[in-house]
Amino acid sequence: MNRILFILLVQVTLISAASAQNLPEPESTRDTSSLLHVFKSGTINGHARLFTMATDNATGIRDYAATAIGGGLRYKTGSFHGFTMGIGGYFIYDLASSNLAKPDPLTNAANRYEIGLFDIQDVSNKNDINRLEELYLQYKYKTFKATIGKQLPDMPFINQQDGRMRATGIDGLQVHWKPGKNTALQAAYLWQISPRSTVRWFSIGESIGVYPAGIGPDGKPSNYKDALKSKGVVVTSIQQQVHPTLSIQVWNQFVENIFNTAMIQADFRKPIGNQNNLTAGLQLIRQDAINDGGNEDPSKTYFTKGGKSLVLGGSIGIEHQPWNISLNYTRITKDGRYLMPREWGKDPFYTFLQRERNDGYADVNAIALKANYKLEKLHSKLFLGYGHYYLPDVQHAAFNKYATPSYQQLNLSWKYDFQAFLKGMDIQFLYVHKSVLGNESYAAKYLVNKVNMSNYNLILNYTF
Repeated sequence: MNRILFILLVQVTLISAASAQNLPEPESTRDTSSLLHVFKSGTINGHARLFTMATDNATGIRDYAATAIGGGLRYKTGSFHGFTMGIGGYFIYDLASSNLAKPDPLTNAANRYEIGLFDIQDVSNKNDINRLEELYLQYKYKTFKATIGKQLPDMPFINQQDGRMRATGIDGLQVHWKPGKNTALQAAYLWQISPRSTVRWFSIGESIGVYPAGIGPDGKPSNYKDALKSKGVVVTSIQQQVHPTLSIQVWNQFVENIFNTAMIQADFRKPIGNQNNLTAGLQLIRQDAINDGGNEDPSKTYFTKGGKSLVLGGSIGIEHQPWNISLNYTRITKDGRYLMPREWGKDPFYTFLQRERNDGYADVNAIALKANYKLEKLHSKLFLGYGHYYLPDVQHAAFNKYATPSYQQLNLSWKYDFQAFLKGMDIQFLYVHKSVLGNESYAAKYLVNKVNMSNYNLILNYTF
């Protein structure tokens, strides 16, 4: 605790120093072409988070709870002929937790959720979880921006997935360009990834398999961890506002030597009446194996040689302030498993709800209702999500990578933004409940950390 207080004190001191540095320089001494000016005109911001999580599993299965605290600082220099530099890091401490290294005695399954607040690769590490998250050089000119180095991602399949203490980071080159008012182009080449809940940076092949890998199509445990080779990920996209009511985005993600994923998505938003909008969306995702899918040995590959998958999605909704309600559908066909490393980000599906994903499955039908409600005067946001996810039989290994039963999921969340003296602080509560669909009974190994469980989250954030 003393070390935490010390680091927080250092943060406050740095912020105060930065504020002093940013006072206007006397006109007679100001030299905007100097390196000193570039650094003195930089900005510092920070983020502190307190996160409590608890999981109530089915009767007879071990329950877990944990509370983590952490903080980080980011510094970005002023601009010098369009160039800026940025650096940022984060630390995490375990304030109190169950024995997360102890598996469930009935199923021998490891903890799934709470360990994500810390370092999943070293469960015993509770007091020295630090990561350099950002270290980049950026160039901006009008509507063009290029960034090279360690940074935070924002792409459909590789994203921050910021649902624990810290987000996923990427190391590579990203380019953004808006050649016109209604057109945005993006390209990226990535050579390293630091998944959420880890402290290391991994090559692309190494990053796949850091999280639990489920079972292979043959029903045996997946064996691709540390067995995949890839020179990197190339991502390209175009986002076009083709009409005031219609936008289209096209993405392609090429993972050298492993697989390719292409996505096209159209989103429609049309005013109807006074302060109302009709919304709709369509999504198509196609995946194909590249070469041997990562390894010539079928038992060690990630994407089966010659494999493919197809995902169809749709959404329709209404915006009637302060409400935003949508009905969403996802279909993963029988062509093959939809595969996307869970280490890289959350699903881009319309039916996605926090605390579960549909990666690793084929022949899926999912339907989800989502409702957002804003209480402007109370500075609060409410969210309700409820979905049915119809999955293949738990013993159909070729279509069900994580042996998960069909389930229903309920998400309830509340967020409050503090004002006045505490401006910059928010508090969030998230409740998730998942249960088996239908009346079929399952052995405990199919339930643990998956269904017939509740997950509770209380998060306090402070950004400055």
